[in-house]
Amino acid sequence: MVNAAILVIGNEILSGRTRDANVAFLGGELAALGIPVAEVRVVQDDTAAIIAALDALRAAYTYVFTTGGIGPTHDDITAAAVAQAFGARLERNAEAVRCLKLRYKDEDLNAARLKMADIPAGATLIDNPVSQAPGFTLDNVFVMAGVPRIMQAMFDTIRGQLRGGAPQLSRSLTLVVREGDLAAGLSELQAAFPAVEIGSYPAFTEGRSLVSVVARGTDAPVLDDVMAQVRALAAALGTAILDE
Repeated sequence: MVNAAILVIGNEILSGRTRDANVAFLGGELAALGIPVAEVRVVQDDTAAIIAALDALRAAYTYVFTTGGIGPTHDDITAAAVAQAFGARLERNAEAVRCLKLRYKDEDLNAARLKMADIPAGATLIDNPVSQAPGFTLDNVFVMAGVPRIMQAMFDTIRGQLRGGAPQLSRSLTLVVREGDLAAGLSELQAAFPAVEIGSYPAFTEGRSLVSVVARGTDAPVLDDVMAQVRALAAALGTAILDE
């Protein structure tokens, strides 16, 4: 089965200073391509931590997507760490320099900015139509920026390279019910439909207990059948359905 992992790199994510938006984007886009995300890891800007996570993920999954750590500052160490993980040389990439010159005048292309053109030998560049500093691909690893707008633009340039299975589809209903009252019925439903991922997500709003039931899979008629069973379960419990 084709699958993927996401490696989020950055102290700012772990500290809570920056909220990650890239996992949600990648999860949705990859699901639409039939490439479910099976694991997400977040690591600090530390070479050993990046290498350890990358080695584990690239051996276990079809694709690995990293975000963060390819900018011009001292803590942007992702490219060097990826090079070490693959035993590759980190070298100044002429095409990456050309890309940077599309954005910066020669007098502004200082050593810090040129660092963004240091790419592991053998890697293929990922175009960056927003700020020009490229990402890169090495084997099954796609290394992209952490800034969401740039990462999304990078992903748009590589989506055609990705080969997945059947697109992941979903159906959902929100019920006015306590999750504990729904649990037994959902357990039976999950056992009856093992190929479908059934999740329940509680909330409490306006004085009411709500549960969103989400079914995910690749077969639309089967998902519709699951949702019909959820409606029947709601009727048996005497609960209202909000978004039918």
